[in-house]
Amino acid sequence: LEAMHRQKTGALLKASVTMGAATGSVPAQALEQLGRYGAALGLAFQVVDDVLDVTADSATLGKTAGKDAAADKPTFVSLMGLTQAQAYAERLLDQAHAALDESRLDDTAILHALADWVGRRAY
Repeated sequence: LEAMHRQKTGALLKASVTMGAATGSVPAQALEQLGRYGAALGLAFQVVDDVLDVTADSATLGKTAGKDAAADKPTFVSLMGLTQAQAYAERLLDQAHAALDESRLDDTAILHALADWVGRRAY
């Protein structure tokens, strides 16, 4: 499940972050850390999505809550349990923040804010 989501949401966010950075004069080491940030953020987004599927209501989500469980789809919650999935999302977000810090770039506030939003989103 993790490998699949790393190749989907993780790859999408990694590409978005690194392509944006590549258009500027970002050092190779920083570009590598931004890739780590994007990959961790994308996977965290998916884990949080799985958590919300079981903790939020349909009106808040804007889609049918519990749809994954009803379809017997494997999710991080179904494989790890709710508490462990929530903790895993937090670890991934910590990794994303650490990668930004290790990039040594001057202005990463908006990327830190994006990671914070992923962790606290309700939909």
